[in-house]
Amino acid sequence: MKTFLIITSLEDKASMNMREKFLNSKSYNFKETNYVWHENPIYKLTDISSEDEKSSSFTQPEIYLGLTKEPLIFLNDLKLEDAKINPDFLIFASRHTSKTARPAFLVHTTGNWSKDVDFGGEPQDLSIASALLHKAGFMSLTEQEGFSLDIEVTHHGPTTLKKPLIFMELGSSKAEWVIREAGKVLSNAIITTIFQFLDYNERKNQEIGLGFGGTHYAPNYLRLIKNKNLAMSFICPKYYIQDLNVDLIHKMVKNTLETVDYFIIDWKGTNSEDKKHLIPLLEEFDIPIKKTKDF
Repeated sequence: MKTFLIITSLEDKASMNMREKFLNSKSYNFKETNYVWHENPIYKLTDISSEDEKSSSFTQPEIYLGLTKEPLIFLNDLKLEDAKINPDFLIFASRHTSKTARPAFLVHTTGNWSKDVDFGGEPQDLSIASALLHKAGFMSLTEQEGFSLDIEVTHHGPTTLKKPLIFMELGSSKAEWVIREAGKVLSNAIITTIFQFLDYNERKNQEIGLGFGGTHYAPNYLRLIKNKNLAMSFICPKYYIQDLNVDLIHKMVKNTLETVDYFIIDWKGTNSEDKKHLIPLLEEFDIPIKKTKDF
């Protein structure tokens, strides 16, 4: 049986919006347990009314909801000793901020390509990631309306938790963080993500890729993830290609829960100097190199 911990933060208005929807949903029921995590009670999912999820052929997962005072990108210690649970996967219910303040739902893995750690994590370090969980998070939101839907490249912390994790975010300004319906959509999508991940894991019908090049919102990788039987864990954007080295690419491979089938380059989204740096590094590995247009 797989165990999932959904993490919310008191420091995050969007996170608290989603937490309120988790605890007051008509579609499922979280019940307070006797467990404590970060000095707050843990809630366990005890009932789901969705027929698709109830009729799933796989063993029902254990799903917990936790609350921390820590800003989510700086959560470097799970402190599970007192919690009496040992999650296999983490889903961070978080806010997203951008200068455009565009209403959006976003999904991404975490890590730092450079030595800059202003937004949490360790320098040139990557979290543990599941490409299937990352894809499930994105696909769980594809039918929503009103907000844009984006996959972001791998960025910010935490990087040291030793559990596969994704961020699922509500953006992109204070106005959107507190929209009740948006909080409901994303909280429901997080629950759906868990069951979608289990379905992908059972069917074993997805190929696994690591991405290189392109821009922050990764439109070419989004297209592949949405339209092909392809899931991706880490995506390094074009502006960090020169920071890559063999050790960091090895970490991309090692820290992906699934076996990596391809290195995938956004060819038009990578300039010639960056290709000269990148391709010899990738050729050090026994993993096929493809372009996004090859799929």
